[in-house]
Amino acid sequence: MELNYTGDHDPMAYPFKMVSGEVQQHMLGWNMPLDYPGLVHDHWRQYPVVDKFSHYLLALIYFILMISSITGNALVIWIFSTSKSLRSASNMFIVNLAIFDLTMMLEMPHLIVNSFYERMLGDQIGCDLYSVFGALSGIGGSITNAVIAYDRYKTISCPIDGRINKVQASILIAITWMWPMPFTILPWTRMWGRFTTEGFLTTCSFDFLTEDQDTKAFVACIFCWSYVIPMSLICTFYSKLFIAVRHHEKMLKEQAKKMNVKSLASNKEDAGKSVEIRIAKVAFTIFFLFVCSWTPYGVVAMIGAFGDRSLLTPVVTMIPAVFCKAVSCIDPWVYAINHPRFRAELEKRVSWMGVREPDPDASSTNASTTTTPADA
Repeated sequence: MELNYTGDHDPMAYPFKMVSGEVQQHMLGWNMPLDYPGLVHDHWRQYPVVDKFSHYLLALIYFILMISSITGNALVIWIFSTSKSLRSASNMFIVNLAIFDLTMMLEMPHLIVNSFYERMLGDQIGCDLYSVFGALSGIGGSITNAVIAYDRYKTISCPIDGRINKVQASILIAITWMWPMPFTILPWTRMWGRFTTEGFLTTCSFDFLTEDQDTKAFVACIFCWSYVIPMSLICTFYSKLFIAVRHHEKMLKEQAKKMNVKSLASNKEDAGKSVEIRIAKVAFTIFFLFVCSWTPYGVVAMIGAFGDRSLLTPVVTMIPAVFCKAVSCIDPWVYAINHPRFRAELEKRVSWMGVREPDPDASSTNASTTTTPADA
């Protein structure tokens, strides 16, 4: 067996070849079609092929993530869309985030099949489709996190006249879908940037390795558009939110001191605000997950464009990619753990999950409106 080819075009995924009676290991990209030379950057061709067990392990991880994400996000969409108590403008953003997370899952079957063939199936078209789903869901999810932070800030800091209505929410949701379009369409059509394989060569993303000023400018712009701007908005709104909450608590303590009572936080209004704060904690947790998942990927892209590329081995670049997919699975379960009304609906509809949560509306209604005298 001189070369691992079974026909004129289709290579088999054997990692070795025979040359003069000696076994030599193939390098990455050996089994990619010659018709698409730009599909594999020369940076990856210096590394030996990844062993098949690593491919199988990656496929297993992605399969678990896919099942978890589909189950969790489908529950979020179902319960938030069909429960009267959860059909609010604020929760429209939660459903929107779940839709973006499910969009990311459209990549998963392709990746799993690719892992068994140990290359990108569909060649450039397959790579483009894979990347389009990733760009749309990743950038859309990041700006949706910023919109959720804005909504939490408005709802909690201005509970009477600051709440977003459904018309405003619909406009903001439309913006979240328009936001990823420039950096999805431009590289797809090769107008600016392009999509190419990365890491194990079974996944694709935007090109951050080509050494020209055009690519570097593209990477810098997409980094700002999809990471820096959403992150800045999120930090701004959550900082204002925490300042507003602390100011509110300070006012309550001062008023309670004047009235010689322990607390003013036992009435219905403040019980409702407590629920809103719990929801804000959920949103902040998801923001933290967003930072943990997308920061490594952003660092990899910036190193590829402007740093020491020798740091970017196939395994190193695949780890951030797995983190990005993992966050789409964790998001819905964060809501299941912390969102009071979502937990209450889960208890009603999916009792076998063992979720226990008192009805938040009943708790607010039954909250005592009397104050307790302070101890002398």
